Amino acid sequence: MFKTRFLQLFIGLLVVIVGFTAWQLPHTSEDTVDTWTEEAEELQTEESGEDIRQQIQEAQEEFNEPPIDAFIDDVWKGIPGYNGRVIDVSESYENMKEHDRYAEELLVFRDTVPEVSYEDLPPTPFYKANPNKPMVGFVINVAWGNEHLPTILNELNEQDVQATFFLDGSWVRDYPRIARMIKEEGHEIGNHAYSHSDMASLSTEEIRSELEETNEVIEATLNEDPQWFTPPSGSFRNEVVEIAHELGMYTVLWTVDTIDWQNPDPDAMVERVTNQIHPGATVLMHPTEPTAESIGAMIEQIRDQDLEIGTISSVMSENRMSGPQRSSEEEEDDELLFNE
Repeated sequence: MFKTRFLQLFIGLLVVIVGFTAWQLPHTSEDTVDTWTEEAEELQTEESGEDIRQQIQEAQEEFNEPPIDAFIDDVWKGIPGYNGRVIDVSESYENMKEHDRYAEELLVFRDTVPEVSYEDLPPTPFYKANPNKPMVGFVINVAWGNEHLPTILNELNEQDVQATFFLDGSWVRDYPRIARMIKEEGHEIGNHAYSHSDMASLSTEEIRSELEETNEVIEATLNEDPQWFTPPSGSFRNEVVEIAHELGMYTVLWTVDTIDWQNPDPDAMVERVTNQIHPGATVLMHPTEPTAESIGAMIEQIRDQDLEIGTISSVMSENRMSGPQRSSEEEEDDELLFNE
């Protein structure tokens, strides 16, 4: 009897101990398994994030480019600078984290500005832009050729190209309506002197008069203050450049001449221009029949060489061409400037 009762008590105590021990063990329900899985995935994501950041940092050596200062070349005179670029590591990481992977196309860049821009150079002529800039500037000198201007303007509009029209002051005085039409199409307006004179042979007073009178008539007619001057026939001496600089203008010439005033065959003219084109080139033309007939083909073939086309101000600026994404900070700055 005593042994039987003792055995029952022992078995009961054993059951209690086993039950208490089981109650203290971790509960391995489906919820617990899911929690462990989520924690493992979070750990794996953190490790992938570190790998992404490391790859971005390593990419800096390949993709970062230092800015280029403007300088004066012995042959081409003033050469504008060109912005550099650096990878914005933080924004690139945030961009890639959304996709859970590293990819070059998701890199975000920030421009870096050169210490010397073309505005910092002493008075000097500019023949071309920085050769690292994949862009071409159109120089269209206007002192005659009214009958061909509507065709040229229509073609530029259809091709979504803006050029710099250098206007002769006396021409603006005589044809203000056409001058306003050029401006209304969104093109840049430059100074082409007043009477198409040989600027190199003029006296100091005559040079100043030619430039000032042209600025005055452009201001009165178009409410524009020209930033760029190009001398008729490309004739100038240093004093011309210096006086233009005193009046707030930079002197620009060209690296590719259509020679359209010689009435060349349009196809031959296009071939000649596109064979000579290069990054940073400036292309001279006039409102002639060959230019009116061929400017569309010229634009297409220049673009086929992966070059953009624009005004002299745009090609000479240090701004980089469109490419990889920019940081949100730069985009916010642009938005603020636009809203002002």
